[in-house]
Amino acid sequence: MTKSYYILQSGRLRREENTLYFENAEMKRAIPINDVDALYALGELDLNSKLLNFLTQHRIPVHFFNYYGYYTGTYYPREYLNSGFLLVKQVEHYTNPTKRMELAKELVRAAAYNILENLRYYRKREKNVSENITKIEEILPTIEDVKNVPELMSAEGRIRDSYYHAWNEVLREGFELDKRVYQPPDNMVNCLISFGNSLLYSTVLTEIYRTQLNPTISYLHEPGERRFSLSLDLSEVFKPIIVDRTIFNLINNRIIKPNDFLKELNLCYLDDNGRRTFVREYEERLRTTVMHKTLKRSVSYGHLIRLECYKLVKHLLGETKYSGFRVWW
Repeated sequence: MTKSYYILQSGRLRREENTLYFENAEMKRAIPINDVDALYALGELDLNSKLLNFLTQHRIPVHFFNYYGYYTGTYYPREYLNSGFLLVKQVEHYTNPTKRMELAKELVRAAAYNILENLRYYRKREKNVSENITKIEEILPTIEDVKNVPELMSAEGRIRDSYYHAWNEVLREGFELDKRVYQPPDNMVNCLISFGNSLLYSTVLTEIYRTQLNPTISYLHEPGERRFSLSLDLSEVFKPIIVDRTIFNLINNRIIKPNDFLKELNLCYLDDNGRRTFVREYEERLRTTVMHKTLKRSVSYGHLIRLECYKLVKHLLGETKYSGFRVWW
């Protein structure tokens, strides 16, 4: 079974015969090529075209992160599951306003459902989040009446604002979220959200690569130059279940601590130990399995993302109407 490899240190990544090697002044480590699903480079890497050709042959994407741990780009190998027919359908569902809005609204509904399930979990544990739940439940019906994507994104933004306002009730003392700040994140909680969302974006992109979908054609987020916007679309559905629950666990169970962060002016970011801790918990969540309601077998959180891609493919081909992932456990 293949898996993701996270390279947290700076060094050189090279090919030697049919094996990958990562090395620096302190270590040399072999990475069996057949074990690799994707590589995450969180340290500075030296590599060459010989290595990139090798990775392309084995269909391995490499996701790059900067000094502060935030996503900067992906080496995306040549697509190997091309389907001209599906590409035409994907574009058709973007250019047709009715078809696009159908998909965009379902993405928001599914994300909102998963957000509400997080809050309801904590309400049962006597956290004061009832007002936030009510606000989101009042916004949801208005989604049906919006006429365009900007209006829909505005409604989605209000849902997330209400959600994030509840986090101070959910998180233990010392980790506060006054407001969501993106670039750059200004405190520990915003730092964890940004880092987690970057990892998820990359994870979803890897899963899209394993299907016939084109990652640049999206429905909720506007397609643009130099970004894989379909990954942004599908990430919205899984953020509450994968990223946010990872953060709640890290903070409330004291797995991550204030000394795992560094601060420069208005920028807060994880140090090496903090990134290592987050990645370990994130990967553990992706490997966690649940009994699938339809398939009647155990599937991992990570594989649920692949299944979401397949559901979207079936919708585009007119086989089954897309219903966004909603947590059931």
